[in-house]
Amino acid sequence: MSHSIQLPRMMEIGKNSRSKLPDILAALGCKKPLIITDKVMVSLGYITKIQEILNNAGIDSDYFDQTIPEPTSSSIEAGVEHVKTHQYDAIIAVGGGSPIDSAKAISILGKFGGNIRDYKFPRQVNETGLPIIAIPTTAGTGSECTRFTIITDDATSEKMLCAGIGFLPVAAIVDYELTMSLPARTTADTGIDALTHAIEAYVSKKASLYSDAQALAAMKLIAANLQKAYHQPDNEQVREKMMLGSTLAGIAFSNASVALVHGMSRPIGAFFHVPHGLSNAMLLPSITAYSIQAAPERYADCAKAMGVAHIDDSHDSANEKLVQALIEINRDLQVPTLAEFGVQKADFDQVVQTMAEQALASGSPNNNPRVPSVSEMVQLYQQLWS
Repeated sequence: MSHSIQLPRMMEIGKNSRSKLPDILAALGCKKPLIITDKVMVSLGYITKIQEILNNAGIDSDYFDQTIPEPTSSSIEAGVEHVKTHQYDAIIAVGGGSPIDSAKAISILGKFGGNIRDYKFPRQVNETGLPIIAIPTTAGTGSECTRFTIITDDATSEKMLCAGIGFLPVAAIVDYELTMSLPARTTADTGIDALTHAIEAYVSKKASLYSDAQALAAMKLIAANLQKAYHQPDNEQVREKMMLGSTLAGIAFSNASVALVHGMSRPIGAFFHVPHGLSNAMLLPSITAYSIQAAPERYADCAKAMGVAHIDDSHDSANEKLVQALIEINRDLQVPTLAEFGVQKADFDQVVQTMAEQALASGSPNNNPRVPSVSEMVQLYQQLWS
């Protein structure tokens, strides 16, 4: 059986790799880029530094900073109009997953029009929009090397999965120095997101030997360094390993897909504005425990790659240690429950059926070793309150 592998055409990885941005633009034959980012990146001075690199190479650039966390169909409209009314030949996406996801959608809609709902999964978007150079500033989403974007439909509160090589950045610059100023909460949430990517890619029904290699390497890097990054934010070696782990996890899930945790996580974010990595963290221990019986060997491999189980442990022993380790990681990183986050049980109960239906419709749960029905998924959601 063959597997289709898609990667960015060019990747620069390591300290100060952002300095290679003019070389990448030259290789693409691009001279008029638009930087798509958010106001936080502007306020931190990152965009000024990117523009200085470009200016020193004789490249003029504009920036658009109106992207928002957890982008929506309406939040990208201004960016789409901006692209339509200017003659840009490339997009430089700078920030966490939300600016990069926004840039992916703006790239396609700015060229081909329509509404982002027109491009939701199961449609495969293989059209070529403006070429994207992705520069992540978090060690978590892996969006710099994935063929996915997630945009919420304002009308229905559905977090839509959009997929296809049209959303895959042409180039990625993975510079861990850009993560050094991340606050602890963001470090934790994006780091658990990356760990979830790696675990789900490995247990996915679409996994391959190629994605397995990336996923296992990612788990080894992330599990050993996530809590250190949270407690030792100035540790450059730890930040570098987390950044590489995140990218490897992104490559893994882009080519093997995510599964039940992500499928159930998206509606939590859409209805209750829980950051994506945080909603993954809330679900990861219980969904892992639910799924293990359908793939005990694969989950045991995860435990051993993460270093939480011994190589000689039985599958059952390794998997018990895996679930307990995920619970302890959440505790150490102070992951709140839904109630602690501020979600009201009555509000949750009112939409939980819709959440389960949307999760299943996204397609991701079908990649899980154990696929729940809608009613079973409602029960899994309810476990968040126990």
